[in-house]
Amino acid sequence: MKKYAIVIEHGPNNLSAYVPDLPGCITTGRTVDEIQRNMQEAIALHLEGLAEDGEPIPEPSTDVSYVELQVA
Repeated sequence: MKKYAIVIEHGPNNLSAYVPDLPGCITTGRTVDEIQRNMQEAIALHLEGLAEDGEPIPEPSTDVSYVELQVA
């Protein structure tokens, strides 16, 4: 099992997400739960397409962390 990081961005009317380790693998949704469900499907389809095209499956290599700081 592979574990890919996703980045979720908040827009004015919805959310969007992408996978840094899988360029072109993106989705949108109205809630974080919807984004997570959509992204699972998008990743599965993306990896399936790579396999069908004979392309290598990228290993997850992105780590996610937060930096907290006081902003004046």
